[in-house]
Amino acid sequence: MTSTERYQDLPLEEVIGDRFGRYSKYIIQDRALPDARDGLKPVQRRILYAMFHEGNTHDKAFRKSAKTVGNVIGNYHPHGDTSVYDAMVRMSQEWKLRHLMIDMHGNNGSVDGDSAAAMRYTEARLSAIASEMLRDINKDTVEFVPNFDDTEPEPTVLPSRFPNLLVNGSTGISAGYATDIPPHALHEVIDAVLMRMDDPTVSVDDLMTVLKGPDFPTGAIIQGTDGIKTAYETGRGRFVIRAKSEIEQLKAGKSQIVITEIPYDVNKANLVKKMDELRVDRKLDGIADVRDESDRTGLRIVVELKKDMDGNAILQYLLKNTDLQITYNFNMVAISNRRPTLMSLPMLLDAYIVHQKEVVTRRSTYDIQKAKDRLHIVEGLIKALSILDEVIKTIRASADKRDAKNNLITKFSFTEVQAEAIVSLQLYRLTNTDITELRKEDEELRKLIEKLNAILTSDKKLASVIKKELMEIRKQFSEQRRSVIEEKIESIKVDLDILVPSEEVVVSVTKDGYVKRTSMRSYSASNGTGQEMKDSDYSLLEAVMNTQHHLLLFTSLGNYLYQPVHELPDIRWRDLGQHISSIISLEPNEEIIAAIGIESFDEQTAVLTVADNGNIKLSKLADFQVQRYSRTFKAMNLKKGDKMTNVQLVTGEEDVILFTEQAYALRFSLSELSITGVRTSGVKGINLKSGDKLVSMLVLRDEAESIVIGTQRGSIKRIALKEFEQASRAQRGMVVLKELKANPHRIVGTALVKPGDTVILTTTKDNKIPIETGNLRLVDRLSNGSALVDETRDGKVQAVIKPVTADPKS
Repeated sequence: MTSTERYQDLPLEEVIGDRFGRYSKYIIQDRALPDARDGLKPVQRRILYAMFHEGNTHDKAFRKSAKTVGNVIGNYHPHGDTSVYDAMVRMSQEWKLRHLMIDMHGNNGSVDGDSAAAMRYTEARLSAIASEMLRDINKDTVEFVPNFDDTEPEPTVLPSRFPNLLVNGSTGISAGYATDIPPHALHEVIDAVLMRMDDPTVSVDDLMTVLKGPDFPTGAIIQGTDGIKTAYETGRGRFVIRAKSEIEQLKAGKSQIVITEIPYDVNKANLVKKMDELRVDRKLDGIADVRDESDRTGLRIVVELKKDMDGNAILQYLLKNTDLQITYNFNMVAISNRRPTLMSLPMLLDAYIVHQKEVVTRRSTYDIQKAKDRLHIVEGLIKALSILDEVIKTIRASADKRDAKNNLITKFSFTEVQAEAIVSLQLYRLTNTDITELRKEDEELRKLIEKLNAILTSDKKLASVIKKELMEIRKQFSEQRRSVIEEKIESIKVDLDILVPSEEVVVSVTKDGYVKRTSMRSYSASNGTGQEMKDSDYSLLEAVMNTQHHLLLFTSLGNYLYQPVHELPDIRWRDLGQHISSIISLEPNEEIIAAIGIESFDEQTAVLTVADNGNIKLSKLADFQVQRYSRTFKAMNLKKGDKMTNVQLVTGEEDVILFTEQAYALRFSLSELSITGVRTSGVKGINLKSGDKLVSMLVLRDEAESIVIGTQRGSIKRIALKEFEQASRAQRGMVVLKELKANPHRIVGTALVKPGDTVILTTTKDNKIPIETGNLRLVDRLSNGSALVDETRDGKVQAVIKPVTADPKS
């Protein structure tokens, strides 16, 4: 063989495309999606057939699961034993299937997600209803193909004498396709099949008079018939599954929520853990204890509540924040004519009906042939008994069996088959009674052939046979519906007032990102002093708030964090708070720049944000409210390298003054700004010189206030508001410090003050220097103020801070 024959030079994309195409075709057709006719994936079909073929049926003793798994792998399914055993176990789990395909002895897992015992420990056999899936398979009712090593045949589909796909549902993911078909009640599905057979044009509305909707093995409450109808019409739709629960009253004003049915495919252990975490993390203060009291009699989860708590309000919160309520998405994809197809309910019913017509037709053809073959033999026996003496004489005169057969064929015109039956006849059959039985059998066979021929020639009679057999299965196996269906999806209303006890607390947020809430008792005991803090740190917020209020924390990268006050860590006043990084992750160079307490997200209030690039933005406070807050949200869109510098709540009618590092100031009215969305960049607030940046923003609310300006050189000046004339936005502004050629002053911070106020200057050497602003005289715009900090000794000034303190009386 030459090297050219051994190697092919092909483009990589062509090879990958071809191989992935083949792989996709295989997993779509032969692994992950169910067949529309019998509702089974190949591995499930092979397990059921292997058990049937080995006689491991419901009327026989249980056999080790390992034996079945070995048979399946060795004969039909050349894959891992784990995948086969897992599929086998799933078909035996009563919380997964509406009607079990396999009966299993031993540990077959649990609704808590526990895995089953190893296959060497468990025993299994086909269930009674699974036998109906395989009934008549030996009568040439379905196509067989050679198995993977061509040693024996296997079925491409099972006869499926009941509509298994709708009864047990299916779920699977393949390449480009996924399927989610929920289970249904057997009697309802059969009624829908019968209705469709009677009227092939019946509407989904009519079908839903008998097939109300899904019916889960775990029960629970299904809400949203509109979504179910849409799914039945199109193949896709959604509805809600809600746990079945009731509130029980206990002694001394206590109560408990008892959950007896949970949504389908929800892990009970994880559900209980999640509910208990809400209690431990104090996200839900009203829960005293969460217990799983499930036993062999049934499922029971108890949520014990604290005294005088509203059980319904707690239940609403649990429905919203745990898997006590889930959304189920219908996606009815199945293999139809070897192709993955999104199927409506009528399409699924039709696929099953066509399959059953083919099964009964093939069975009837098979039975006719068997009956004809037997009739032929019976006719020969009757003829032989009528000339019995001559037949015996002929046989006795023959040399051997072959010769006897040849003589019978030649002398009496018997066929080969008839001659074989005659020479094999036992002597006791030569009695007078036997001829009567043979004539009776002859008559019965002729009637049977006539009846089967009628089925093959009449669609009406064919349909009648299918209906009759379906009704027998309905009568034998139907069970009461387990899931309750409600028309409307009940909206969940979480009442925060009831869930979170109303309590006054002191909330503290520092520049370095330490947050906490403190009880009024702890705050009062410390007289509001002695809070532990790093030397370089200072408070951004220190305020009396209610546990039902909210906190918005804004960061330098233009993001904000939404934090309900009741979820803040409860820490003593004198102790250091909890760092924000333990609540939510920030970028390495991201820091908190502002903290705002929110009582309610008022439509009339706006959030004003500014960035060091000179941009300013006004957005509705209401737009900052979120429902889920496990991450940061965008407050202002910034380019790489830009930083958000200040955030304030405003009405939108105030004046604002923007200060730049190079001592430019611009005053204008906020009425010039339009309200924009939260994720926008804003508009130009001040026109910056090259190399300059915006460092401070003051919102003017009281004309009696004056402004304190601090520079990096430790110089402080106080200037009257009247010095700042109102202009329009996007201008350069006016100079507020005299420019020096050597070591010029640069603004590091500003503050609005009244007589008696104090500001604190923080320095690069972590010093905090208090300044009584009443001691500063008012100066003009071009003054550089008074040097109050020794730059060499104390370090350069970094910021001008107006201290914040909580007022418990406010």
